[in-house]
Amino acid sequence: MYVYKEKCQVIEWYDNWVVRSVNWETKVPAVIMLKDYLKRRATPRYSKAGMYLRDLYTCQYCETELIRANLTVDHVLPVSKGGTLEWNNCVTACMPCNTAKGDKQLMKPRVAPYTPTYFELAKKRMQMPLQVKHPSWETWLKV
Repeated sequence: MYVYKEKCQVIEWYDNWVVRSVNWETKVPAVIMLKDYLKRRATPRYSKAGMYLRDLYTCQYCETELIRANLTVDHVLPVSKGGTLEWNNCVTACMPCNTAKGDKQLMKPRVAPYTPTYFELAKKRMQMPLQVKHPSWETWLKV
């Protein structure tokens, strides 16, 4: 969309990835540079991926580090008791701990849920291994 609205400059294109419609065809950009600064929200929007990153892919009950496929979202205050899907009520949990907790409030997470800052999430992401999806990114990421 940024390319279509001319809000960015394309630095690199994917060689073998093309998007087509009935009337239109274009290569997909691999690296873009925005023409104007985009102001971000005051706090990051809640997402499951962001929550896993905040908790460093670690169960907040048994402190087991897991891969993303084995993680679940646990509502500290269960939905059945009025809990909501937001930063301050959700933590990362493994399946056994989440199942054991159920809709009870007997188990408490080792670290209370909180809303992280963009900078905290960025710092935690930089601590994790980086998988470069396209070689042109290596120049910009200093891999």
